[in-house]
Amino acid sequence: MRNMIRWAGAALVVAAVLAGCGGGRHDAGPRKGALMAPEALDAASYRAPGIPARFGDISPHDWTGLTPANYPIHGIDASRYQGAIDFATARRAGVSFAWLKGTEGGDRVDPGYEMNAAAARAAGVPVGAYHFYYFCRPASEQADWFIRNIPKQKGDLPPVLDIEWNSTSPSCQLRPPAETVRAEMAVFLNALARHYGTRPVVYTTPDFYAENDLGQMSGVEFWLRSVAGHPTDRYPGERWSFWQYSGTGVVPGVGGTSDLNAFAGSAEAWAGWLAERRQR
Repeated sequence: MRNMIRWAGAALVVAAVLAGCGGGRHDAGPRKGALMAPEALDAASYRAPGIPARFGDISPHDWTGLTPANYPIHGIDASRYQGAIDFATARRAGVSFAWLKGTEGGDRVDPGYEMNAAAARAAGVPVGAYHFYYFCRPASEQADWFIRNIPKQKGDLPPVLDIEWNSTSPSCQLRPPAETVRAEMAVFLNALARHYGTRPVVYTTPDFYAENDLGQMSGVEFWLRSVAGHPTDRYPGERWSFWQYSGTGVVPGVGGTSDLNAFAGSAEAWAGWLAERRQR
C-alpha cells in the first residue's frame, strides 16, 4: 500500500504515493474523478521465485524459508492508481480476495472503489474497502466518513483500518503518543464493527506496530506488511491473518503494479474465515 510503480512506454516511472495498503495509499483525490488506466504488464516477464506462479514482481525479494508461495490463498489491494481491474482474469490467475481503497481522513474518497467493487463481486472475488488513517482528525470523524461513503454490503469482506506513519504528508505529520494512537484506533474499530456487523482488520507496518506497541491491543486481527522477510521475523510473537509481501507485484488483469498479499491458513481455513468474517 505504500508505493505504486507504473509502466509508461518503455520506462518504469516510480510514483511514490504518500502511503498506503494497496498500490497507492495517500492522496485519494476528490469524490469523483477520471482514472488513468496504467498499462498492463506481462506477469510472465516478471516471474520470481517464492511467489505464486501466475504472478510477477518487478522488484522481487530473494525469498528463503517460508515463502509467500507456501500459502495457497492470495489477494490484492488496490486504489484508483490501478484503474479498472479485470477481476475475471485476476481470479483465474489466483486472486482470491481484494481490498480497495475507500476513504482517507475525513474528506477524501477514492474513486477506484466505486469503479471496481461491483466488478469484483460479479467475478466472484470477495471484496472490501480500506480506510487510510489521518492523524489530524479525530477517529470518530473518520469512522463517520467511512460509514457515509462505503455502503454496508452483505457478503463483503470486513473493512480495514490502514494505519501507519505518513512522514511525507504535506498537510499532517502529527505523531501522537502511543496510548493516544491505541485509544483512537479503538474508537474507529468499535464504530465500524457496530455498523458493519464484523470487526475491521488492521493493516500496519513494522515501525508503526513497534513504536505504538500494538501487540498489547486485544481483539485485533492484523494484516502485516513485511516485504523483505516473513512476518515472524518482523513482528515476533504476533498472530496475523494477512501478509502483504510485495508492493511491486504484477497480476494478470491488473494495470501497472499492485500489492500482493497472502492469507495465513489453508484453503479450508480461508473458507471458514470468510464464513465467519463477511458482512451480514
